[in-house]
Amino acid sequence: MLKIWGRKNSNNVRKVLWCAEELGLPYERIDAGGAFGVVNDPAFRAKNPNGLVPLIEDGDFLLWESNAIVRYLCARHGEGSLLPDLLTQRASADRWMDWMSTSFVDPFRTVFWGLVRTSEAERDLPAIQAAVARCNELLAIPARALETQPFLSGERLGMGDIPLGSFIYGWFEMPIERQPRPALEAWYERLKQRRAYRDGVMTELT
Repeated sequence: MLKIWGRKNSNNVRKVLWCAEELGLPYERIDAGGAFGVVNDPAFRAKNPNGLVPLIEDGDFLLWESNAIVRYLCARHGEGSLLPDLLTQRASADRWMDWMSTSFVDPFRTVFWGLVRTSEAERDLPAIQAAVARCNELLAIPARALETQPFLSGERLGMGDIPLGSFIYGWFEMPIERQPRPALEAWYERLKQRRAYRDGVMTELT
């Protein structure tokens, strides 16, 4: 059985859990990271030298890095569903996955850690406000794409939706000022209608 190492409140672990749920894969999740520790244990480091979550074990195969895991699971189990059929569609999905990691993650992390994982007395409000503004600016890009199609992956949900979709939950549920993005909001509402999204992503923000 597929093993997924990582705590449920990790945004990167959420990607893998949602992907596995969408694909209907049986899996065992093992708490690791954050308050659970484990990631610095020699046995874990032997599997993942980065000492981060998520990590999967698929039989004898070990894989870390959340986007790589999503791509692997989709390639192995998602043909005809999460894995786009055409090369151009796969390239477009890869583009959204990489954009999420290279552009959106850093300012989002400042907001998330500042509001969710930092006490009110210790918050750097100017940094948080600047990061919120940057996130609002960046989200105009996927919002524009979603004006002409229901999902980032096209007419149906695909792997290109998973990275941003896993983080957008926090964006919409945190107490922040969001610029109106009707297409993005409608996409989020479509995601929330999916049982796999609710089970894999919509857990408590901590």
